[in-house]
Amino acid sequence: MSTVQDPVQISENAIPASSKEAEVPAASSSDYPIPAGCHAIPANELDLRSDAEIDLELVNPKPISTDTLKNLFFFWHSGYESMHPYTKRNVRAHYRRMAKHGWTVYVINRAEGSPLNIANFVDVTDPALFPKAFLDGRVGGEFAPQHTSDLVRWPLLMKYGGIYTDVGQLQIGDLNRLWDETLGNPDSPYDIISYNLGPADHRDLANYFYASRPNNPLFARAHNLLLALWNSDGGKTSTEGMHASPLLKGPKLIGQRFPEAIRKKLTDYIIQGYCLTLTMGLIDDEDGWDGPTYCAKHIYAIDYMVGSQLIQQYTNWNGTEAFRLMSLALPKAGEEENADHKKAREIVEGCLVRSFGFKLAHGYILQVVGETLGSLWRKHDGSDNVPGTYAHWLREAMIYWTQDELPERLDFQVIEPYKRGPLLREN
Repeated sequence: MSTVQDPVQISENAIPASSKEAEVPAASSSDYPIPAGCHAIPANELDLRSDAEIDLELVNPKPISTDTLKNLFFFWHSGYESMHPYTKRNVRAHYRRMAKHGWTVYVINRAEGSPLNIANFVDVTDPALFPKAFLDGRVGGEFAPQHTSDLVRWPLLMKYGGIYTDVGQLQIGDLNRLWDETLGNPDSPYDIISYNLGPADHRDLANYFYASRPNNPLFARAHNLLLALWNSDGGKTSTEGMHASPLLKGPKLIGQRFPEAIRKKLTDYIIQGYCLTLTMGLIDDEDGWDGPTYCAKHIYAIDYMVGSQLIQQYTNWNGTEAFRLMSLALPKAGEEENADHKKAREIVEGCLVRSFGFKLAHGYILQVVGETLGSLWRKHDGSDNVPGTYAHWLREAMIYWTQDELPERLDFQVIEPYKRGPLLREN
């Protein structure tokens, strides 16, 4: 576990109290430069009402309907109202760009009495959807909220279709256009959109972003495997040790560059993604399932590093450095750009042109790499939204601009299977 110096001095100096709840203006008067490859979104395609008005919509969304698949799901266990300010800005940015294209945003929770409680969307008493620990309210362990979130996203998508994304996801590219040209197009061969954590011959979809139509056959099978792990040995209350299940023989543990102890814990932490990986590489003749062929034909996979983690390439996974650079103020008129300004500008321009989104890292990854940009934005309230900084440039661009082109799809080919035989039995 690496440690980093707390950069509190940066944020305290950088954040005026008045900036912490800055409202989005009625129209963009930004002096930030739009990089080549991006363009301004027409104002009539954006919802530029105040933060308070957007928040009211988010806690009182229209009833969900099967008449449309344009459902955008987030999850925060205690509800939108209790989310950290920087993640609220992430969700609002999605809303501002998506609502006028027919999308409804749902921040699902487990808060008693909330209209957005997961129980109002799917049957939480159904053992075919949820494991015993969820039914009994006993999901525990160090990362119980994250694993509760894992357990709700596939049931939501299988029933309603749409997009599930984490509250830590910053959307940059044109998500509505990508949907309309793939899953929203009945002539498209694609059933799923996600990021792939590795090259085109690797199968590991990022569980922080899934898009699908209802009743997706890959997600349905992977969820059944996930339920089997949770219900094994009389019912587990955490994911600890799940990596060792005999049902998961085949794929390598997640995080091959790390020591074995970290690989095991990382796989337990992302056990949902590991179940999906095995199912993608499964040939089950009894069930008529050919995962390698299905994935080659029907998944629109985006490279995760460029597509959703590009800042890490610029900073070598150094969250303190990313935070320092993004907290810098842009040079004023007549000031010369120094080396730090140049690097921060390259990060912002690189993300705006090359990345479809950016996933802020939290959870177990902090024990592996130390502080991240996301953890430091959480720790230093408002540091992501100070006008005149590189972070604010990125924030404003996520609302007002989008990319000229859609992200390239990785060229998935049919791979050798990870496992042959029944999904829920050992070979």
